[in-house]
Amino acid sequence: MPRAPGGARLDRVGGALRLPSRLSPPPTLTVPGPAGVAVVAVPGLGLSVRCWEPALAALSPHVRGTAVALPAFGAPAVPRTVLGPASSAGRLVARLDALGLDRVVLLGHSASCQVVAETAARHPDRVAALVLVGPTTDPLARSWPALVRRWWRSTLRERGLPLPRLLRDYTYSGMVSFVRALHASRRHRLDRVLTTVTCPVLVLRGTHDHIAPAGWIRRLADATGHGAAASLTAGAHMVPLTHPHELADELRGFLSPQLLRNAG
Repeated sequence: MPRAPGGARLDRVGGALRLPSRLSPPPTLTVPGPAGVAVVAVPGLGLSVRCWEPALAALSPHVRGTAVALPAFGAPAVPRTVLGPASSAGRLVARLDALGLDRVVLLGHSASCQVVAETAARHPDRVAALVLVGPTTDPLARSWPALVRRWWRSTLRERGLPLPRLLRDYTYSGMVSFVRALHASRRHRLDRVLTTVTCPVLVLRGTHDHIAPAGWIRRLADATGHGAAASLTAGAHMVPLTHPHELADELRGFLSPQLLRNAG
């Protein structure tokens, strides 16, 4: 029987290897906070909701944070599921409805930035503010070779990654879904979507993030006409996991009491 990193046995479901249900990450993770303050985070491609837990915990108790999984973004995707950012945005709104959340602050990481941006553009009444952390995909690096080069350069600068957890996450979500969703994200123009977003926008990156270089996040902030961009003083692409407190500090400065009163 095949095993996942750490020794867990893998079950075969529909021809694919999956973690047993008792070891699978939850579809939703909530960190307690004050009523009426709703910050909703979507994991990066292939990652689970647990990857947002350190940063959301660092925001507590001032903010109530919830991380939600979507197909390919923390949950397995059924074969033939359309995994483009616009389709995933529709699923995110359905999750917000199921959770009873009306107007929220949305957080995205890596490819899920494209999902939350599509949500803000298509459903402006549901999004009070938008935070994009290490957003993909820079049009200057849309080809597979360019993406691999940037990913490798960022990986060399990562420190403190919980590799067993990450490998379990990727095993659970499935690499076929990962590649399909990544292919869709390569063709998606986040910069064009942001021209239609009216809520406050903050774009962040780790200082060593080669997937989301400084020039790219500046262009994204400028595309909104009212956005802000900043680089953390450390970290690479995986700052929600490796530098959650530094990330939370930037978020606290952005999430003003007035803005948070409009979320919930």
